[in-house]
Amino acid sequence: MADYSKLDRPEILSHIFYPQQEERTPLPPGARDLHFDMEPGVRIGCRFYLSGHDAPSILFFHGNGETVSDYDTIGPQYNEVGINLLVTDYRGYGWSSGQPTVTTMFSDGEMLLQEAGKWLGENGYTGALFLMGRSLGSACAIDLAEKFSDDIKGLIIESGFADTLPLARSLGLNFNDSEIGEEECFNNSAKIALVTRPTYILHGARDQMIPAVEAEKLQSFSGAKIKEFQVVPGADHNSIIAVAGRLYFQAIKQFIDKITGAATWRKKRKTGKTENKTKPL
Repeated sequence: MADYSKLDRPEILSHIFYPQQEERTPLPPGARDLHFDMEPGVRIGCRFYLSGHDAPSILFFHGNGETVSDYDTIGPQYNEVGINLLVTDYRGYGWSSGQPTVTTMFSDGEMLLQEAGKWLGENGYTGALFLMGRSLGSACAIDLAEKFSDDIKGLIIESGFADTLPLARSLGLNFNDSEIGEEECFNNSAKIALVTRPTYILHGARDQMIPAVEAEKLQSFSGAKIKEFQVVPGADHNSIIAVAGRLYFQAIKQFIDKITGAATWRKKRKTGKTENKTKPL
C-alpha cells in the first residue's frame, strides 16, 4: 500500500474527515444492516438496500459529511430501478467505531470489498458488482477499481476529484510545493489511468467545492475503453440527485445494463417479440 503518512497528520486529517457519530437508525423497508470487523475493536457499519438476488449490486463509498443513514431515502430509489445498494461508512462515522485516517480508509476499503463480495455470494446475490464513490468516496472507489478489477464489472464516480492539492487548498490547506507531492496524496488521476473496467463519471456543472474540470480530468486520464461522462446542468456539489431526479437513477441503471448485457439489442428484440405475442387481439 502507498505511504499516506503525510496526509495522516492530525492537522491535515481534521480537514479531510468530519466524522459524525450517531446511533443506528431504524431500517427502511427491505433494508438490512451489515457489520464487518476491520481489526480487533474496530467495526464498520453498512446498510444494504435490497432489490433482488439477481440484481446488480453497488458497493458505495459516500462523501465526507455523510453517514450511511443519509441514504435511507436514496437507497430505495436505486431499488426501484433494479439495483442493490450497499452503503458503507468510514471509521468514526455513524455507528462505526475507530478513528478515520487516510491509510485506514484505503485498507478498510480493501477488506470491505472482500467481505461484501463474500457476503453477497454466500447469501445468493448473483448479480454483477460495481464500485461507486461520491466526493471523498471517489478516492476509495478508484483505488479499489485499480487494484481489484477482476472482482468488479465497473466503476461509477459522482462529484469526484482528480488532483488532491487543488482540493486541499479549497479546504484551507496550503502546502508548500516541496512539502508534499500528488503521488503522496490520493493520486486519483494516476490511479484512474490504470482502471480498465467500464467507467461512468457524473458531476454537477455548478459544483464550486470540486469544479467540473476535475471530473473532466478524471475522464481524460481514465484508462477504460468504455467510459461515459455526464455533467448535470444546474447542479452543485450536493444537489445532483435533487436536480436530476429519477433520471439520475435511470442513467446509472442504463450504464450498468450496457455493461452487464441486459440492454443488448438481442434482448430488447426478444422482449419485444414476447410482448407482441402476449398482447390480446
